[in-house]
Amino acid sequence: MEACGGIQVKELNKRNSGQAFEVILSPSTPDAKVEFPLSPLKKKETSLDGIKKKLEAAEERRKSYEADVLKHLAEKREHEKEVIQKALEENCNFSKMAQEKINQKMEANKENRSARMAALNEKFKEKDKKLEEVRKNKEAKKEHEN
Repeated sequence: MEACGGIQVKELNKRNSGQAFEVILSPSTPDAKVEFPLSPLKKKETSLDGIKKKLEAAEERRKSYEADVLKHLAEKREHEKEVIQKALEENCNFSKMAQEKINQKMEANKENRSARMAALNEKFKEKDKKLEEVRKNKEAKKEHEN
């Protein structure tokens, strides 16, 4: 065991994995007094007024915390309402746009159908005219032959 400037180093048993030491710190002077509190700190005497004040302060803290929580919940509800309102508006706008597109397509289809029907009617009128012409020619030929 070696001592050097108030530090004692004691060698412990050697091992294959290494060597172990115990380091002991000692006071700088042999008669140095170690300052440890021997008795616990004295508690303040609690009076009824002190207890009441602490209870009132605790109640104020509780109320303040409760108010903060309620405020936070109210803000959260307000935010949820805004999000729902925005979603409803977007849904309504989407529905209006979809309805307008459907109406436009239906109108375009109606116009196309009317145009096709008019074209077919015109074609049939032309055929009727040709048929009528052919009949007249046929009748004229028959009269001419008789």
